Amino acid sequence: MRNLINKLRREQRLENEEWKQLLEAGKAEREGGAVFSLEENDSLLAYSACQARQVREEIFGKAIYIRGLIEFTSYCKNDCYYCGLRRSNKEAERYRLNQEEILSCCRKGYELGFRTFVLQGGEDGRLDDQWMEQMISRIKNEFSNCALTLSVGERERKTYLQWKNAGADRYLLRHETADSEHYKNLHPKELSLARRLDCLRNLKDLGYQTGCGIMVGSPGQTTEALIKDMEFMKMLQPEMVGIGPFLPQHSTPFAGEKAGTLEETLFLLSLIRLMLPKVLLPATTALGTVREGGREMGILCGANVVMPNLSPADVRKKYLLYDNKICTGDEAAESLSSLKKSMEKIGYEIVTDRGDSPMKKEREKHV
Repeated sequence: MRNLINKLRREQRLENEEWKQLLEAGKAEREGGAVFSLEENDSLLAYSACQARQVREEIFGKAIYIRGLIEFTSYCKNDCYYCGLRRSNKEAERYRLNQEEILSCCRKGYELGFRTFVLQGGEDGRLDDQWMEQMISRIKNEFSNCALTLSVGERERKTYLQWKNAGADRYLLRHETADSEHYKNLHPKELSLARRLDCLRNLKDLGYQTGCGIMVGSPGQTTEALIKDMEFMKMLQPEMVGIGPFLPQHSTPFAGEKAGTLEETLFLLSLIRLMLPKVLLPATTALGTVREGGREMGILCGANVVMPNLSPADVRKKYLLYDNKICTGDEAAESLSSLKKSMEKIGYEIVTDRGDSPMKKEREKHV
């Protein structure tokens, strides 16, 4: 199995059968009780993490990029089975931030040192394309040296173009799974994998720095589905990949499902880093939710981005995608000094930088 990890580092690709061997070996190791350890390299996870750290440091050094996350609306027209914001969830506390509140979050973040803002929300029909265009323009006019990332779901190509022209730089749209049957298991029939993948292709084509990603351990996920995910990400060549463990939410159809594991998520983080060496790879809030110190473990497995929360404190607990989401402490932007210390403790440094993907810089050289 180490030879397969070495091949992945060397060639940034594996054959279908090789992926199967590696992923199933990792699963067998976890089921056998193996745990992540920095001191021991006798597990696949530890070995892949070591290789991923080396690759990440060859390209990015010890830099960890920060993104200021602004969760600006908890309304969503969709009814995805795993999500606490689904429209059928009558327990969800809904809210919308207005434009002045969003700008206030950006100003606070800028003072703290953030140079990338991430506007994330459900597919809220009340906030139409023109409202978003105006919001994007206002942020970019006031913070011209900052990058702006959007994460607001599936839209028409013309809408993505409209927002790109207004100043949006990046777009995060998790594909969730590249397996069509698995996609049907996670979503209502009005949503389709074909539509999701078409959106991602449009984003890439329009020049966005594009991010995709999956929930690790989501209900119905198989080794074959994960192989399709890895092959899709290799084909798409995203600038960003966001993955985290599936965590159930009590008011969804998946309330009783088993959560994804930290170890499997860390293993996949390492493999993605080896497959896509120049990708921006967040250590997500979900990692810190599933285990204390999980986000730092993500960094040690090849991640190089963290996304502290800039949302107003009184709405953070309302944006409940999954249960037990951490809303205070080091996850919040106010604790940036503590976050810096936790990164320094494991040998890394928070930097004040837009943190553009090297892939973006390479594209610009050829234009």
